[in-house]
Amino acid sequence: MMTSTKPYLIRAFYEWIADNGCTPHLVVNAEIPKVEVPREYIEKNGQIVLNIAMVAVHELKLGNDEISFQARFVGVNRFIHVPMQAVVAIYARENGRGMVFSEDEDEPPPDSHLPPPFGEEDDDKEGDGTNGKSNGRPTLHIVK
Repeated sequence: MMTSTKPYLIRAFYEWIADNGCTPHLVVNAEIPKVEVPREYIEKNGQIVLNIAMVAVHELKLGNDEISFQARFVGVNRFIHVPMQAVVAIYARENGRGMVFSEDEDEPPPDSHLPPPFGEEDDDKEGDGTNGKSNGRPTLHIVK
């Protein structure tokens, strides 16, 4: 099984946002276990928005399993710990561009059209992607 894509995407979006002179913000589901954020700043929907720009945080670690850093809230230094599964989105404050994550980002959608993993058998007898059935969708046929 492959590792989650979420931490890689967060790091990529963080770099992209910063490289474009914008301010990266994380949206965090503060109701997930082991989230350590200032509880007084959690919104009614159970989320908190955190500014993670280099000028706003100290010792930022964008790891594969968690995000951690220190930040000041109304002059008080606080340690922030966010398990990766608690990250809802990363976006640029200035224009809202970024990425929202699904609750289980590594599961393909049920109607995914991904090919079967290499080495797995399928029932496609004709080799045309239809499995011998017509499902009403257009299909690609190789014409020689």
